[in-house]
Amino acid sequence: MTHSVNGTCVPVEYLVMGPIENNVYIVDDGASRIVVDPSCHANRILDALDGRTVDAIVITHGHFDHIGAAAELREATGAPVIASAEDTPLITGEGGDARHRRLVVPCTVDRTVADGDILEIGTMKWQVIATPGHTPGGLCFFLQPSDGQVGMPVLLSGDTLFAGTHGRTDFPESDPAAMSASLKRLAELPDETIVLTGHNDFTTIGREKRWLVQGGIVR
Repeated sequence: MTHSVNGTCVPVEYLVMGPIENNVYIVDDGASRIVVDPSCHANRILDALDGRTVDAIVITHGHFDHIGAAAELREATGAPVIASAEDTPLITGEGGDARHRRLVVPCTVDRTVADGDILEIGTMKWQVIATPGHTPGGLCFFLQPSDGQVGMPVLLSGDTLFAGTHGRTDFPESDPAAMSASLKRLAELPDETIVLTGHNDFTTIGREKRWLVQGGIVR
């Protein structure tokens, strides 16, 4: 069952999938669409698409619970998989520790993007923000309303920023100092930005800036 996100500048649907309740997003500008972090059960995602084409499969980071259906979805739709170069080894199954390699469903990465790139899909122009910390190549994707659009800016935050907290930094590939620097960057986005998180509830930059300030992460 898909749900809709309210208030965003572009229509967003999502499914909650897998044992740790990943948010899997379908962002659709009416003519083109992306699937973000396909966790598992490609058939359920395809059912939610209901025959719509997919222009890109976007990966925020390479942990197994965010890419479990990527290979099957890529095969079924022909859509390219887009991720960071740094996290590509996690996605292809060539990197990470033994636990990750045991759990991951390897997937080809067709295109890499980096900090400052603009990922243009249809009318959507996503600003790529490198947010290492949870993984070395974590990415967030920021979309501002274009001319004539109604609604708030959108941030696809993966496992970098959650409602009231941030992603774990106790994995072998994590870096707490890098996470702090990434959160400082995200705090500079407009307060009204709707944050579409990798797990749990959505939030806004303004709401999360409160605990970031209280924790001394930003001033």
